[in-house]
Formats: sequence, C-alpha cells, structure tokens
Amino acid sequence: MVLKKRKSEGASAADESNSPKRAAIPDPATGEKRKRGRPRKYPEGSGPKPTPGPKRGRGRPRKDPSAKDTPSKPSTPREGKRPVGRPRKFPAQNGTDDSPDKSEQPKSDSTDAKAEDEDNDASDRSYWLMKAEPESRLEKGVDVKFSIDDLASRSKPEPWDGVRNPAARNHIREMKKGDYAFFYHSNCRVPGIAGTMEIVQEHTPDESAFDPAHPYYDEKSSREEPKWDAVHVEFRRKFDNFVSLNDLKSHAKSGDVLENLQVLKQSRLSVSRVSKEEWDFILGLAKEKEPSSESEVESAEESSE
Repeated sequence: MVLKKRKSEGASAADESNSPKRAAIPDPATGEKRKRGRPRKYPEGSGPKPTPGPKRGRGRPRKDPSAKDTPSKPSTPREGKRPVGRPRKFPAQNGTDDSPDKSEQPKSDSTDAKAEDEDNDASDRSYWLMKAEPESRLEKGVDVKFSIDDLASRSKPEPWDGVRNPAARNHIREMKKGDYAFFYHSNCRVPGIAGTMEIVQEHTPDESAFDPAHPYYDEKSSREEPKWDAVHVEFRRKFDNFVSLNDLKSHAKSGDVLENLQVLKQSRLSVSRVSKEEWDFILGLAKEKEPSSESEVESAEESSE
C-alpha cells in the first residue's frame, strides 16, 4: 500500500498552486458567500441594537437614588464574632463601656506602683567602694585629707576627683546616678568602711587634672581630650559600728560571703565593685539598713553632726 505524503513534507509549491481550491459556500441567511473561519454574528455594515435605558459605564453600577438607605451595621459585634482591631481591656455589653471609673479605683494602686518603681530602681542600682584618706598628708605641699565627716559637712554634692588609676577611672565611668558606695578610710591607722554615700551626678572630666597647682595635676590630660573623670557624691550615713579591714578579712575565707570582695583582691584600687550580696552583708556587720525614705536620711545626717 502506497502512503500519501502530506503537503508540508513532499508537495511542492507548484503542486499546491495547481490543486483546485474549495469554493466558498453561500450563507443561507444573508446570501453572502461564506468564507473560512468563524461565521459573522451580524450582517456586514450592521451591529447590535442598543439596549433601552441609560448608558451603562464601566465599573460599579451607580446606586439608585430612589432606593431606601440600608440600615447601618451595629457598632457592637455580634455574639460569637471576633471584632477587628485591638480587643477591649474591659468587655462591652450592649454597647456600654464597663471600664471602671478612675475615681473608683483604690488608692492602694498608686502606692503599689510607687513601691514597684522603687524596686525597679533598686534592681538597676550598682554598688561600689571608694577610698579616701581621713588623716592629714601633704602631697606637693597640699593636704589631701578627706574623711566621711568632711563629706557630711558639705552643703552641695562633692566631686570625687584625683583618681589616677585607669582601672579605677573605668569604674568611675560606669557609675550611674542613684548608685550607692561605701566610704572607705584608707592609708590610716585603722582602715575600713566608715559609712555610705550616693552617686548624684555621673562622670564628667576631672577638673583637678587641668590645674597645675593641684597635687594630682596631669599635663597629659586636656579639656579637648580629658584623660580622667570624676563623679559627684552626697553623704548618706555614718556607721555607728565602724567596719574595719580586719572585719572584712575575717569573712573572706573560702566559702564566705566576702571571699571575692574586690577591695581585698585588688587592694591598690581606690574604686572597686561591690555585689548586692556583699553590700547587704557589710551593712549587717555595721548593723545598719539602707535608708528607705528621706526622713531616715535626714535623721542620719543630724546624728552625724
């Protein structure tokens, strides 16, 4: 059996031109000769009849002005349906706000909030130990004596200047307003902790380093590039029971609370860290408590006088 080849494979252009073409079939509806392809929907020269009424544009149909307004949706959500947005703190019922009146709130809420703020401040507080010399000693012809009684006599915050050790200076820069510090009597007959003070102003350039007449003048420190810093402190209380260096050492054995007290590990540091546990333990040695109110601070100042 001989297979016929398709025109696309073997027929030449001449054979295609010589092959008889299909005659156009007349359309019975219009009498026109119908061509290949999709039949014409409307006769040539005519189109669809326009629909009666106003011309409709694209997009959403215009609202009929004669139609009645639809009722607005209720402001309160239906039961079981979750509203959109942030949920109410106090659930509303029948469109009424059941939130409690501020005037009806108990006054204890404000006191509780204040106590909570004080607890937060205490948790953020750091504790320090800062040394000064309570006995007279001349340095470049200037007496550098400064005791806790001298601090108690000051009517305004005192700058804690003269720190010239880089590690101690870094501690000065880490201090924050509200931190507490032990006042430590150093380089004297009986060294130890005499009382407490508070950091009331954070570090600023140490002015004593710029003064050539000051015993701790440093020519390498300038106002453009200050090398040393100082904080301002205020007196808080003087211990009735002085905590001596020997007292601290007696509780610094292996396993004791003061085992890692920095002033015992690095005795040459004039400013050292104190942990909260160490702070509370030393206050216990002095049989003192942290001042909880301004009245206690004032009474402590009066007793020191």
